[in-house]
Amino acid sequence: MVTVTPGAVREVKRLLAKVGKEGHALRLLVKGGGCSGLSYDLEFDASAREKDLVFEYEGLKVVVDPKSYLYLKGITLDWSGGLNGKGFQFKNPNATHSCSCGESFSVS
Repeated sequence: MVTVTPGAVREVKRLLAKVGKEGHALRLLVKGGGCSGLSYDLEFDASAREKDLVFEYEGLKVVVDPKSYLYLKGITLDWSGGLNGKGFQFKNPNATHSCSCGESFSVS
């Protein structure tokens, strides 16, 4: 399961509207790199691929490829805005180490 908080859903929908991609899905994936070995990535995607896992929150589709899901199972994507906000935050129960910026991680 992948969880997206209501605040993150609102922000993703706002960004989709801003770039004219309403109705697209949010793709959540993991790539090699970053100071801890793996990094999170967010993209807009017109549709899910054949083997993607698809989750839906308040009309927003979130898609994850099977390989990324191995590292993202149980993750919560949150949004923190405002003057001291940090943007999107990844709360990953699988991560054994994260860098200080929270955008890369490693697993044992």
